Amino acid sequence: MSRIKRWINMHKKEFNADGNLRDEVRQEKLSLGAHPGAIESYARRLKEEYDEWKHLDETDPEPWPIYTAYDFFTEQEKREFNPDGSLKPEYLEYARKIGLSEGALEEQERRKKIEVDGYNKVSAKYAEKGINFGAWQMRGRIEDSRTYVQRRQQMEQDLRNFEDADSLPFDKDTAY
Repeated sequence: MSRIKRWINMHKKEFNADGNLRDEVRQEKLSLGAHPGAIESYARRLKEEYDEWKHLDETDPEPWPIYTAYDFFTEQEKREFNPDGSLKPEYLEYARKIGLSEGALEEQERRKKIEVDGYNKVSAKYAEKGINFGAWQMRGRIEDSRTYVQRRQQMEQDLRNFEDADSLPFDKDTAY
């Protein structure tokens, strides 16, 4: 997806899709007493940013890995469900053998399909804004899976880089 979509989404109230300040916004700023030179400077700065982002999209597009809801299933869920949220035939056979009712199996499948559909809708909504929802979720998962030792090593590195101690994930009482 493009950086320019994100730029347009961030500035759509004041700027057109081509990166130019909307006339009604210019008139409103003038009516509020803003200096015409300041308005032009603001419009020019943001147009330059727009042009830079557009150039980057053309010359160095961002990677856009595609993640599906299935990528976020647990290992157990991957054994039980298909990527669309339906139950796998082998799991259905096993579940019937151990005595799970048809109603319970239908409810499991219904809930998983709702979860998959929800993920797809949210992902599509974010993509319209130029945000890769799946990649964002995956980064969070990866960060959450880091061990205590890895997080502590990162914190020590952050301290060496003069990060503010209040922004670090450990207590102030922790001996650095």
